[in-house]
Amino acid sequence: MEREYMLEMLETIEHQESSSILGGMEHEYEELERLGYVTIHREHVQHYAVLTALGKLKIQQLRDEQV
Repeated sequence: MEREYMLEMLETIEHQESSSILGGMEHEYEELERLGYVTIHREHVQHYAVLTALGKLKIQQLRDEQV
């Protein structure tokens, strides 16, 4: 996943506290989950993702690389 796109997705989840997984986006969220950056809650009808501690660190790392 492209670094800028990853940062954008992670920041969206961070700002919203969680992010509903919309149709067609499952693959991207599953990739973030495999990397350990989000946890996907599948127990609800509308699956949603929340950042993990590692995800929060990744956001900071990506922001620092932009400078």
